[in-house]
Amino acid sequence: MSVKIRLKRMGSKKSPFYRVVVADSRSPRDGRIIEKVGTYNPLVQPEAVVLDEEKVLSWLANGAQPSDTVRNILSRQGIMKKFHESKQK
Repeated sequence: MSVKIRLKRMGSKKSPFYRVVVADSRSPRDGRIIEKVGTYNPLVQPEAVVLDEEKVLSWLANGAQPSDTVRNILSRQGIMKKFHESKQK
């Protein structure tokens, strides 16, 4: 079973709001999730990102693969750098 950290679309038409979730890679985009680890709102300036860093790092350590967009968000927040530094120890 492959686990991914990805975005789940919420909000109404033309005003998207996303939850950052951990889900089975085979489940649909807005389908069943394992755990919610944060939120992402691209409409406000600057973009509003709220992440539970502890949960994200633990899921990455357990082998969860972030999607491309989530990887970019985590990189901007500095979480990917912390994850790679923890792997080097």
